[in-house]
Amino acid sequence: METKNYEAIIEAILFAMGKSVELEKIASAIEVSPEETKEIINRMMRHYEDPSIGIKIVELDGAYQMCTKSEMYEYLIKIAKQPKRHVLTDVLLETLSIIAYKQPITKVEIEKIRGVSCDHAINKLLEYNLVCELGRLDAPGRPLLFGTTEEFLRSFGVQSIEELPVLNPVQVEEFKQEAEAEMNLKLDI
Repeated sequence: METKNYEAIIEAILFAMGKSVELEKIASAIEVSPEETKEIINRMMRHYEDPSIGIKIVELDGAYQMCTKSEMYEYLIKIAKQPKRHVLTDVLLETLSIIAYKQPITKVEIEKIRGVSCDHAINKLLEYNLVCELGRLDAPGRPLLFGTTEEFLRSFGVQSIEELPVLNPVQVEEFKQEAEAEMNLKLDI
């Protein structure tokens, strides 16, 4: 095996691990003595000093880690500040639509409609700022009430909840029949 292959292997190890890796572990992986491994890593560190490369290898108490050069931080911050696109799964969309059409609504009411627990879905929708807590219901236990946010309106391109599409009565009846048929199938099993 040539030295270049050792460098490629070490580079792959440090990149994939994302944290510091002890010299002995690297040496064992490439089946070379720790002294020779250290020489290879030092050569790589000198190579990474090239200003056209945005990463470097640092030594941390006998271990090595690949990291970004400090002069690249401003660009990383620009990327990190960009808004993340949130993926809305079918479960999240179903829960969100229930909240949008029935708000203000409690978690128990949502679960009654969905037929399953919705803790995870509500927490994700809160995290994405698509729903918020509107207060508490004046009832025993004082459950939280949920509703949609301005971010929800922006994300779905509507000015207000009144602009949400309305299902016609025929569709509603079809959905009820499908749900009842599905429930009957589940009960027969």
